[in-house]
Amino acid sequence: MNSTNPKTYEAAPSRKVAFLGLGVMGYPMAGHLALAGHQVTVYNRTAAKSIAWCTEYAGTSSPKHAATPREAAQGADIVFCCVGNDDDLRGVTLGKDGAFAGMQPGAIFVDHTTASANVARELYAAAQALKLQFVDAPVSGGQAGAQNGLLTVMCGGDAAAFEAVKPAGMAFSKAFTLMGASGAGQLTKMVNQICIAGLVQGLSEAIAFGQKAGLDVNQVLDVIGKGAAQSWQLDNRGKTMVADKFDFGFAVDWMRKDLGLVLDEAKTNGARLPVTALVDQFYADVQAMGGQRWDTSSLIKRLK
Repeated sequence: MNSTNPKTYEAAPSRKVAFLGLGVMGYPMAGHLALAGHQVTVYNRTAAKSIAWCTEYAGTSSPKHAATPREAAQGADIVFCCVGNDDDLRGVTLGKDGAFAGMQPGAIFVDHTTASANVARELYAAAQALKLQFVDAPVSGGQAGAQNGLLTVMCGGDAAAFEAVKPAGMAFSKAFTLMGASGAGQLTKMVNQICIAGLVQGLSEAIAFGQKAGLDVNQVLDVIGKGAAQSWQLDNRGKTMVADKFDFGFAVDWMRKDLGLVLDEAKTNGARLPVTALVDQFYADVQAMGGQRWDTSSLIKRLK
């Protein structure tokens, strides 16, 4: 990443930060923070990943790795996090080895996990009780967005905390926006996933139909991509779907987790999501086909 990094970093004061969770998203996100000049301490459940990250970014501002979230968070102005789910998030924040136990009063925890709005509100309250700040900040843009530092970040929390973390967060973002009070970031991400589910299913059906009709589907995509059918999914996944390639990052297993959060929230707020519920079951079909790690555009596989 260091040799081909296309990101131009905005001038921002160097901060002492921690990053918890070095998966396909967190690893490059933490890297952008280091390249932007921040002092970064990382924690990962598998320590070898933290050590590898520190080796890769050894030329930046003294990167360090820690044995626990608490140790990583000690002395940090901002603690960023990107883990798997609600339980993982509680695991790295709460308890004697959790980040909250190591953070100094006034420090800010920024959670980039796609999690429930309920856990965001729960941890916001827990942070407030300790005189800490908590911002829920799920991201969109996938693995490529993380690697290129061009994620879209949707945030929930207090305006002062948001404004304090935004300059650092822009190291890995193209947009970093406050959507409302605690939980609003997670709810916005749910809206995002509802849109994606319907778009990918529609694109899958369109491509499968075009193939059955004997059309040159790549040419069809070029043509309709200049009209009202244009979308990010069509532009970036249409031709890879035609080519039967499904190794572009965001996995079906993760999408099902996200749609589960969406459908649970809909039961609470009364939203009717018939298409989303149906597409969730279509993703279950893809999992049954062995496609757990295929990317989300693999919905087309069940139509062939």
